[in-house]
Amino acid sequence: MEIPFLGTWRRRREAGHGVGLRSPAGELWGEEGEGPAELLAECELLRARAETAGIELDGSPASLAALDQLLPRWRDDPEELARLGNDAGLYLGTVVVRTVPGAQWHLWPGVGPVVRLPAGRELDAVGKGVDWAVTGAPELSQVYAEAAEL
Repeated sequence: MEIPFLGTWRRRREAGHGVGLRSPAGELWGEEGEGPAELLAECELLRARAETAGIELDGSPASLAALDQLLPRWRDDPEELARLGNDAGLYLGTVVVRTVPGAQWHLWPGVGPVVRLPAGRELDAVGKGVDWAVTGAPELSQVYAEAAEL
């Protein structure tokens, strides 16, 4: 069955039409400063778990490696599991946006935030974070390394 608006949406998505996170003045939200990128970086539950474990989430790739070493105590609670996975993905995306030149948050309506890498590839950081929270793989530091080398 052909649904006209889906065909248009797919063509626009494939052509790269989405919503970049920009301020009213036009500067990219994803660099230091206020805006949606700062909201995406909050990750309250992940920060609380990291603090309890003595891990500082300073926005560095090293903090991702430290998160990979956390004991997955959240897996016993389905609600916490989903929230922590979402936070882990948002934090992963935040680290990529802040440390990989040219990376930026991009918002797809109905899909959510993804990180657009300089080469044009998109990273579903939230999906990777959920996978990490549920299974431990791929490691957050590994996803970062792959994104940083592109």
